[in-house]
Amino acid sequence: MLLFVLIITIISSSLNTNINVVGASNNFYEDVDITWGDGRAKILNRGKVVTLSLDQISGSGLQSKNQFLYGKFDMKLKLVPGNSAGVVTAYYLRSEGSTWDELDFEFLGNLSGEPYIVHTNVYSQGKGDREMQFYLWFDPTAKFHTYSILWNPSHVVFSIDGKPIREFKNLEGLGVVGYPKSQPMRMYSSLWNAEDWATRGGLVKTNWTEGPFVATLREFKVDGCVWSNGVSSCNNSSSSSKNNEWVSEELDLSSKKRLKWVQNNYMVYNYCADIKRFPQGLPSECTVTIK
Repeated sequence: MLLFVLIITIISSSLNTNINVVGASNNFYEDVDITWGDGRAKILNRGKVVTLSLDQISGSGLQSKNQFLYGKFDMKLKLVPGNSAGVVTAYYLRSEGSTWDELDFEFLGNLSGEPYIVHTNVYSQGKGDREMQFYLWFDPTAKFHTYSILWNPSHVVFSIDGKPIREFKNLEGLGVVGYPKSQPMRMYSSLWNAEDWATRGGLVKTNWTEGPFVATLREFKVDGCVWSNGVSSCNNSSSSSKNNEWVSEELDLSSKKRLKWVQNNYMVYNYCADIKRFPQGLPSECTVTIK
């Protein structure tokens, strides 16, 4: 335990205390580039809203203009309504290259009336297979909800409307598992066809007569360190901000209780409990307990 705390302290101290927090402008024209979809992704309402569309020919997607090395990322999404079986709405962070880091929210479509499943995953150095899945405790198609990724030197936290649903800790100091800490990432969002696996393992296919399918995004917010030309804005000693709490943010007792509530009541898959998948033993991080 002492070793873990010492390592996290050293990592955190490498970030300048005068953090240059960069927030998105709340204008998608300024914050993102539409990267694919041949016009199916649209920026509307003077840059305040994005719609992603999927039809039988193609889906669509976007990425943030900036790369970040650590930050807190919020996006409000309203998911595809009705029969969305086979459809995936994705909101995630990812670095470039063959040994990439990635932090995923993927929302798996469903038959009308069935609950959405939110699929989360963490990749480090190109290695993933760390999936956790949850039912949502509300209708994500009726109105906007805020989906957040906190990524700082000590942990990654996935949250929905301020409720943490998953925490992935930096255990590298214990020689347990890699942690995304050195590769800058962009924010991505996309809407695409995954009927081969998304709904009941691919048993339920996409009903294209229900299309085109549309998901809506708004209020993209980032407090984080912009990465440019190999340099983090957080290393700029002349910069300052009053809003740098995310750098050292941990789960307090109340947040830990909310996390436990979600996992006890809404978790439907946890790779750390899948003995059949890992017959030779669970991944090493699954057997380490750090309070």
